[in-house]
Amino acid sequence: MAINLEKEQRLAKVEERIVYESGNEMAAYAAHQINYHIMGYFPISPSTEVAQFLDLMKANGQHDIKLIPSDGEHSSAGICYGASTAGGRVFNATSANGYMYMLEQMNVQSGTRFPMVMNLVCRSISGPLDIHGDHSDLYFALNTGWPILMCRDPQAVYDMNIMALKLAEDPEVRLPVLVASDGYFTSHQKRRVRTFAHSEDVLKFVGERPPAGFPDTLDRNHPITVGPYMNEPDYINNKYQQSEAMYNAEKVFERIADEYAQLTGREYQMLDLYRMEDAEVAVFLMNSASEIIKDVVDELRAQGIKAGSIAPNMIRPFPQKQIAEALKNVKAITVGDRADSFGAHGGNMVNEIKAALFTYGNHSTKVISRIYGLGGKEFYAEDGHKLFELAIEAAEKDKVEVPFDYYGHTPGDQGKEPQRVLKPMKFEDLKTGLIQVKMNEETGKLGVRIPPLRALTKKPKRIAPGHGACPGCGIFSGLELFFKGIEGDIVALFHTGCAMVVTTGYPYSSHKATYIHNLFQNGAATLSGVVEMFWERKRRGELDELGLQDDFTFVMVTGDGGMDIGMGPAIGAALRGHRMIIVEYDNEGYMNTGAQLSYSTPIGHRTSTSNIGSVQKGKVFHHKDTAQIMAATNIPYVFTGSEAYPQDLVKKAAKAQWYAQNEGLVYGKILIACPLNWITPDDEGTNIVDAAVNSCFFPLYEVEHGQTTITYNPEDKNKRVPLADWLKTMGKTRHLLKPENAEALAGFEQEVERRWQILKAKHENPLL
Repeated sequence: MAINLEKEQRLAKVEERIVYESGNEMAAYAAHQINYHIMGYFPISPSTEVAQFLDLMKANGQHDIKLIPSDGEHSSAGICYGASTAGGRVFNATSANGYMYMLEQMNVQSGTRFPMVMNLVCRSISGPLDIHGDHSDLYFALNTGWPILMCRDPQAVYDMNIMALKLAEDPEVRLPVLVASDGYFTSHQKRRVRTFAHSEDVLKFVGERPPAGFPDTLDRNHPITVGPYMNEPDYINNKYQQSEAMYNAEKVFERIADEYAQLTGREYQMLDLYRMEDAEVAVFLMNSASEIIKDVVDELRAQGIKAGSIAPNMIRPFPQKQIAEALKNVKAITVGDRADSFGAHGGNMVNEIKAALFTYGNHSTKVISRIYGLGGKEFYAEDGHKLFELAIEAAEKDKVEVPFDYYGHTPGDQGKEPQRVLKPMKFEDLKTGLIQVKMNEETGKLGVRIPPLRALTKKPKRIAPGHGACPGCGIFSGLELFFKGIEGDIVALFHTGCAMVVTTGYPYSSHKATYIHNLFQNGAATLSGVVEMFWERKRRGELDELGLQDDFTFVMVTGDGGMDIGMGPAIGAALRGHRMIIVEYDNEGYMNTGAQLSYSTPIGHRTSTSNIGSVQKGKVFHHKDTAQIMAATNIPYVFTGSEAYPQDLVKKAAKAQWYAQNEGLVYGKILIACPLNWITPDDEGTNIVDAAVNSCFFPLYEVEHGQTTITYNPEDKNKRVPLADWLKTMGKTRHLLKPENAEALAGFEQEVERRWQILKAKHENPLL
C-alpha cells in the first residue's frame, strides 16, 4: 500500500513504542492509557473484543476503568449517558444492530451536550442477518449530532481515540464523539502501530480530567436539571447551539490534529488527499478501502493517467469546503458508498459530495455513485480499477452513462433457485398419540403419561442433521429431547444465537418446520404477533383452506444470553398471556459472540469479559434466575429441565404444549453444555449438567398455576454432591477450588444453598 515511510520514521517529541496489533486492540489500548472512569458495554460482533481486551487488562490491574456489563445496548448507552452527566470520562464500543438499538440514546446524549467517546466498529445491519463489515450502521449516525472520526487502519484507531476525547471535551464543542472503523477489516487485522510509551504523555495531551465548569450532577453546590421539557422557542435555540458546536468541531479538530502531528509526527487533516494536486479523475472511499485505492492510483499514474484519491478523516461535520476545493479541477469522480440510502439515488456520501459541489458553484465535475462492499464483500485493487474506469469514461465522454448503481452484485437467476432438500414433515408422524396429557380437576394440575423413550425415537427430528455447531454442543440434544414431548405442527422463532447461526446458512436451513428469526431484544414480541395473527385468521375462517389438522404450537427458542436483552419483551408477552412457549437453552454466556459473561453466568466463572488475573477472579455477581422471574409474572406454567433427566424433560414439554395451546404463555429453561467455552471434553456434557442438578445449582422443578413442585430432589435420592464436584468438571471454574479463592467459593455455595432452601419451602407450601 502507499505508505509514506519518511513520515512514519519522523522523530516524535514523545517516547513511543511499536506494537503489532488490531484496531480493536488499539481502541482498548488507547482507552486504558486514558484510564476512563466508566465503560458500559454489551457484546456484539465485531466490537466485542474492545471490552474483552479491557477486561483482560483490568483482571491484571492495568487500569482503573469500571466496566459495567449491561443487559443490552440500549442499557449500555443509558449507563454511559448517566455516567457522563456525573462528571467523569466515559467510553463505549458497539456495532450494527447494537448501535441501532441504542440509537434513541445517541440524540439524547448530544442534545444535552455531555461528552464521551464511542467506537463504532462498522458492520452490516439486519435483515437479513450479516455480521461482516460495511457502513450501513455508520450512516444512521450521521444525524445524531455526534462528530464522527474515521479510521482507515489500526494506527488511526489509536490516534483518533486519543484525539476524540480532547475534541469531545473542548469547550467550543462539548459533544460526544464517534470513532468509526471497519469491522473485520480494521478491527481484526493486525498492523504495525506506534503508540505513546507512557500513559502520562497521553494524559498530558488530553488533560488529566474533564475541564472545569462542565455540568456535573454530583456537584451539590450547583444542582442542575438535565434534559428538561422544552417548548418550540427554546428547543430551536438548543438545536442552534448544538449545530454551532458541531461546526466548531471542524476547526477544533484541525487544531488538535496539528498539536498531535507536532507531538507524534502523524498528520490527520480533514481529508486524506492522495496525489490530488493535479488529478483529473478521482475515487472517494472511506476507511479501510481508502488505503487499497492508493495502490491503484500509483498504478494509473505509472500509465500516465492523472488519478487521485480522497478519503475523509472526519464526516461530521462534513468537510464540504475541503471537498469542493479538492475537486475544483477534477473532471470526474466515482464515489463509493459502503451502504445505500434506499431511494435517494445514491448513498449518503455521494449526495453530500454533490451538495458540496453545488454549494461552491462546481457544475462541471462529473459524479458517479456506486454502492459497493456490502455485507463485508472484499474490496480489491481490481475493484478500484473498475471504479476508476467509470470516472475515466465519464471524463472522456463528458457524460455519466449510469449515475447510480451497485457494484459487485450478482443478478439473480431463477434457474438457480434453491430447491427444497427436505420434504415437509407429515402431521401423522408428529401427532403420534403416544403422549397422554389430562387435567386433574381436583388438583388443577396436569397429569402426563409418556411411553418408553425408545418409542418416541420414531418421531422425526425437527432440526435436520447438517448444522455447524461445535463438537459436543448441548443445544441440539437438549432441544430435540424437548421437542420429543411436542405433538403436531410447530412454528419456531429463534433469537440470534448459536442455535440460529449454525442452522441457517443461506441458502440452506436445518429447520424442517416453519422458522422465523428475530433479534435478541424483540423475539417474544415478534412471536406474539404471529400467535395473535394465527388465532385471528382462524376466527375469520381464513385458514380453512390450508387444511390444518390441529392447532400450531408456537415456540420461541432463546439462549446465549437472550434472556438479558430479551427479558423485557418476554415479560411483556407473559403479562399479555399469548399462547406460546419460550424455551431457553442456558449455556451460561454469550457464546455466539465469543463467550462473554451474561447475567446467567454464575459468580466466579471465567468468560472473556470476566477474566482471571491478579486482581479479578471471574464474574463478580450472581447469576439471574430467569425461571423464577418468569414465574413471578403468574403465567400458567414454568419449568426447568436437563437432558440428563430425559423423562422429566419430555413430560414437561408435553405439559408446556397443553398450557400453551389452552391457557397462555409457558416458560422453560434447559441447562445445556458448551464444551468449547466451558473448557470441557466434548463427550462429557450430560455428566456435567447432571452434576449441576445434583449439586442443587440447577434444580429441576415446575411452577404450575403458581404452585412449585420439585420434580427431582437429589437429597431424597441420596445423590446430592458438593458444589465443588460440579465446578471441578469445567476448566472455566477450577480456579475457584484453589485455596486462595476459598472465600469466593464459600459465597457461591451459600447462595446456591439459599436458593435451594427457598425452592424447597415453596415446594412444601403451595401458598409460597
